[in-house]
Amino acid sequence: MMIVTSGAVAFGKQRLRHEILLSQSVRQALHSGHNQLKDMSLPVLEARACAAAGQSGLMALYEAMFTQYSTCTAQVLVTNLDFHDDQKRQNLNSTLQELLRMNIVPIINTNDAVVPPPEPNSDLQGVISIKDNDSLAARLAVEMKADLLIALSDVEGLYDSPPGTDDAKLIDIFYPGDQQSITYGTKSRVGIGGMEAKVKAALWALQGGTSVVIANGTHPKVTGHVITDIVEGKKVGTFFSEIKPAGPTVEQQTEVARSTGRTLASLHPDQRSEIICHLAELLIERKETILAANKMDMDLAVNAGHLPPAMLNRLSLSPAKLNSLAIGLRQIAVAAQDSVGRVLRRTRVAHNLDLEQITVPIGVLLVIFEARPDCLPQVSALAIASGNALLLKGGKEAANTNRVLHQLTQEALSMHGVREAVQLVSTREEVEDLCRLDKMIDLIIPRGSSQLVRDIQRAAKGIPVLGHSEGICHVYVDADASVDKVIKIVRDSKCDYPAACNAMETLLIHRDILRTPLFDQIIDMLRTERVKIHAGPRFASYLTFSPSEANSLRTEYGDLECCMEVVDSMQEAVDHIHKYGSSHTDVIITENEDRAEQFLQQLDSACVFWNASSRFADGYRFGLGAEVGISTARIHARGPVGLEGLLTTKWVLRGDGHTAADFSEHGTMKYLHENLPVRQPLAGQRDSN
Repeated sequence: MMIVTSGAVAFGKQRLRHEILLSQSVRQALHSGHNQLKDMSLPVLEARACAAAGQSGLMALYEAMFTQYSTCTAQVLVTNLDFHDDQKRQNLNSTLQELLRMNIVPIINTNDAVVPPPEPNSDLQGVISIKDNDSLAARLAVEMKADLLIALSDVEGLYDSPPGTDDAKLIDIFYPGDQQSITYGTKSRVGIGGMEAKVKAALWALQGGTSVVIANGTHPKVTGHVITDIVEGKKVGTFFSEIKPAGPTVEQQTEVARSTGRTLASLHPDQRSEIICHLAELLIERKETILAANKMDMDLAVNAGHLPPAMLNRLSLSPAKLNSLAIGLRQIAVAAQDSVGRVLRRTRVAHNLDLEQITVPIGVLLVIFEARPDCLPQVSALAIASGNALLLKGGKEAANTNRVLHQLTQEALSMHGVREAVQLVSTREEVEDLCRLDKMIDLIIPRGSSQLVRDIQRAAKGIPVLGHSEGICHVYVDADASVDKVIKIVRDSKCDYPAACNAMETLLIHRDILRTPLFDQIIDMLRTERVKIHAGPRFASYLTFSPSEANSLRTEYGDLECCMEVVDSMQEAVDHIHKYGSSHTDVIITENEDRAEQFLQQLDSACVFWNASSRFADGYRFGLGAEVGISTARIHARGPVGLEGLLTTKWVLRGDGHTAADFSEHGTMKYLHENLPVRQPLAGQRDSN
């Protein structure tokens, strides 16, 4: 690593100012008295003198910083002659190579003490012999065959217009041919180059074989360590590349999706329904193409050997799964008839001043899903029905299947000219990078493991995330439970699909059931199904030879394993669930109706069931057609999130020249605030009253 730096002139200027003020103060105090101190003026400080006085201070700063990491630094001062003269250039190269070989960090600066003076009226910014530090760094990077040049600035990177202007957009990747699209602002008050000089230096270094990134060195955005973020490949600043990818960037995809999504939202409900029905038909008509692509993904996954059986099951598609998907899509198509633009509330605020609250799309949705290709048509249909633009990021394990399903989705959208409303991100975009598009994406919906959801919730600083981090679902077997219902519900909740987020993870048993035939039947059934039991502390204390004790009562196993614990009452079961659950789905099995109703009312979970399997917590089973996920959040949407959860509202006020002043103390109008019947008027229809 080499560091090209400036600052010697600034250090020297500060130091010389102090010295001059001190000496003038002493002289005037001796000769003229204190009354003339206010008349002192500083002479113009010559840049070369400032540089000579400031070099030691600049190096002292770097030495103090690097000494903390037991790293040695060395100062190297250069001038134009060191590059123009072959012998001197070889000497410089040799010196730098030797320092790097010894793990010493070269601190490189122009020798401003001997360079020509600055131009008149240049505000003493220091003179850099090779134009500026940017061109010096580029020249050194190429000379030393550096792998990477990082040019630090006081802005995030290169913008297409001056930062701070309304339409300025950060450019993530800059290509040499894009220079004409950039409008540069004024130069910084510090330094002499500005962003235009940085770009020219970066392009020169790029042409010489060195990769370049321009990034913010004052307020790094990702982890606070801009250099390590860049080296680790995180999306920071502007990366300069000679190779332009064939497809659009994710930012361009998002902009196109938002624009087309507005057209989608303006379609008649019948048209959105037609699109979804056509997609359902395509799933059946093109099933051979879909299954062939899915077989390619399955073969690759099996040969790689890194996916567990549960993930392989999710990755696999079958004719039955496609038929089920098509049925769900047709349900969504029916629901789409009454979604966008539905009037929820009508109020007559005053005479000829009517207010409506109507449903509208959220905007642009980003759905990130792992190896589950069936998610793509489901989520696409829900987005189409709700008039939302959609950005999809699927797991690489399902790349072939996702590509075919996305093509079919766009084919269906094309029938009404909104093909681009659903976009599939196929670039190697990191999830963290997508989660930082807070000005372009309105809602993120993760579909996958609890770890994926947690990672996205941490990464999405400015975008709401709809989802649950864990699915720790409980089944409580009450003292008054039916034997047949217990065996059926517990088996289904745990064994039907152990990897699902709505599978049972903890079985709570009323103390009175211990050492009864019902308890023995539960244990025998779980053993027959090969479910590994982890004993909770109270359950373990009742047994002489207990199963392995649970490491935690807050565990999502996602497999044929579960925790078993004993409670003394229904209330204790509720308290246990509130303490160790994840507010996902919880079940009571009992024949006592009063106790069941207390459980349903007291338990604060997204889904609460009585005498039914936890596996019913699903959008399709709820009759929603499909779901984008299950939310355990407290606001917006909770439980299985279908079409309704992808809508928000706006207020529409129709007046006739009304002003707030009309309703003041001396105004002529009075508020009525009458609730009006909710009806669905035709577009443009106005109440005549």
